[in-house]
Amino acid sequence: GRRAGRVMTTDTEWLDREAARRNADRASATYDASAVLQARLRQQMIERLEWIAFTPESVVDLGCGTGHAARALGARWPQSRVIAIDVAPAMLAEAARQDGPGRCEYLGADALALPLPDASVDLVFSNLMLPWCDDPDAVFAEIARVLRPRGLLTFSTFGPDTLIELRGAWRAADDGMHVIPFTDMHDIGDSLVRAGLVEPVLDVCRYTLTYPDVRSLMRDLKAIGAQNATADRPRGLTGRGRLHAVEQAYERHREDGVLPATYEAIFGQAWGS
Repeated sequence: GRRAGRVMTTDTEWLDREAARRNADRASATYDASAVLQARLRQQMIERLEWIAFTPESVVDLGCGTGHAARALGARWPQSRVIAIDVAPAMLAEAARQDGPGRCEYLGADALALPLPDASVDLVFSNLMLPWCDDPDAVFAEIARVLRPRGLLTFSTFGPDTLIELRGAWRAADDGMHVIPFTDMHDIGDSLVRAGLVEPVLDVCRYTLTYPDVRSLMRDLKAIGAQNATADRPRGLTGRGRLHAVEQAYERHREDGVLPATYEAIFGQAWGS
């Protein structure tokens, strides 16, 4: 079979994977209340599957979080085997709790090393897991390995204009990396092709969430486990002075009494070869 994607160590590695997993674990109880955009993108991804006439025998929800997509896909294809995979144990536990009778199977695993046989999956569904991967080539190679020929990968991720206001506001306060780097759509397309996935289709939608102040935005990000997990993030508490500088810099975006937070959502799909 095809070789699994190797975890490459490069100078571009920016993610503290253990911190990202810990953040997701801590957010398992608060995630659903704040994951408004995540829910919207998930719904759009599920609706897009209606354009494709196929009944998958086996479905993987990769980076399943609290399991909403896994449950929806299981309800849509009751005869299918649905496997929900996440690296955060508390997220999986919350997903299983919400699943009640246990329609889905739950697996704790890293997207870089899926405990699944080669060519065993008809559909890989992944909503906003990719922003937390600093090696998309390795993730796509691993997905290509487990997909059957003509199996479908459908995913969403965020592009570089995501949280552009927050990124700029932090830049006014210090030189640290406070917002994770998001991959450009064209680079994602190239990555899919390198992994041996075929007929990639990508498109972009922009969304704006609004907040009364910067701290509300930061609380929301923390509630979904999306706080800073970069390897060179500043450790310890952010000083009051720097936070004030961030707030001041963000204020210039205020319009109609609220602060905007831009998200550049990328939807993608590709087929196993």
